Amino acid sequence: MTLLSTRAHGVLDYVTVAVFALAPVTLGLTGFAATLSYLLAAVHLLMTVVTAFPGGVVALVPFRVHGVVELVAGVALAALALTVFEGTARTFYLVMGAVVLLVWLATSYKSPLAE
Repeated sequence: MTLLSTRAHGVLDYVTVAVFALAPVTLGLTGFAATLSYLLAAVHLLMTVVTAFPGGVVALVPFRVHGVVELVAGVALAALALTVFEGTARTFYLVMGAVVLLVWLATSYKSPLAE
C-alpha cells in the first residue's frame, strides 16, 4: 500500500537534506558525526535534484534507483548508529535510518510521475 505520493516523497527528501545540514549545529554533533551529516545532506540533495520525479530538477536517475539508494542508505545509517556512534550521534543516526526506511516503505517506486 502506497502512503506517500512521489510529490510528498520529494518534499520529505528536501526536509531530510535540511535535517542533515542542521543536525551538527542543533544537536552539537562534532568530528566524524558532523562531517558525515554534512556529507549526507549534500549527497541527499544531489540525489533528489537529479531524480526523475516531481521533486527532481534534472531527470537523470530513475525513481526506482533512487529507491534502492534510499533502502541501502537507511540500513547503513542504522548499522553505523549501532556500531560506530554513541550518545546523541547514535540516537540521531538511528532515528534518521528509521525515518529513511519508513519513507522507503511508504513510497511506491513504480510510478515516478504520479501526483
